[in-house]
Amino acid sequence: MKKVTIDASGLSYHDLNQLIKNAAKGGADDIEVANLSGQRYIGSGIKKEVALKLHGTPGSDLAAFNYGPRIEVFGCGQEAVGNTMNSGDITIHGHCNDVLGISMRGGSIFVRDYAGYRVGLHMKEYQDIVPTIVIGGPVGHFLGEYMAGGVILVLGLNSRNGGSPIAGNFIGTGMHGGVIYLRGEVQPGQLGKEVSVTPMEEADRQTVRQLVSQYCQRFGDNETEILAAEFTKLKPISSRPYGQLYVS
Repeated sequence: MKKVTIDASGLSYHDLNQLIKNAAKGGADDIEVANLSGQRYIGSGIKKEVALKLHGTPGSDLAAFNYGPRIEVFGCGQEAVGNTMNSGDITIHGHCNDVLGISMRGGSIFVRDYAGYRVGLHMKEYQDIVPTIVIGGPVGHFLGEYMAGGVILVLGLNSRNGGSPIAGNFIGTGMHGGVIYLRGEVQPGQLGKEVSVTPMEEADRQTVRQLVSQYCQRFGDNETEILAAEFTKLKPISSRPYGQLYVS
């Protein structure tokens, strides 16, 4: 295993990303970056299964168009983490801001704490390529907005997040594919018109168990305690929620 360490202090996002790409092209499979301070686009354009360990706060569009890197952030994420992500894996040991996983098409994202607005906006899937987002804390408004595929699991572990509700309002607005699982209950008034609560089946419980197990392996939480709660499943009512607005 070839390991490379990069100090991001004082580097522009362009220069830092070039150093990371050069290290990957040079055969490094374990790249550690220290002292990140808002540099954008980290991990973008790397098409190999390299491990990126990031210390500090990466900027917006972390792992945009990601094609394989396994990224671990020892800090928090800003906006648009995993933007149009195709494959790979992201672990964030903190919270994350808005539009996490926007247009995500594959791979997985695990966030230890809370996330902001519009998580999973326009996520999608194709055949057996199903993207996954797991959030340990609560999330903001418009969860799963225009979601076309994939899986979102929100655990709402409030012990780290001040007792906030598990999700905001307008959940699943425009949603026409995929599934959302919430640990606990939501009120009907929180849901968009395009989604409804549907019964949990054994396949759903198996999916939740697998994702919770992965979450606990990454962050050290108690799997049994998390799974002791009831989970709510949300699915879209129609695959064409706005079909009546268009002339056939």
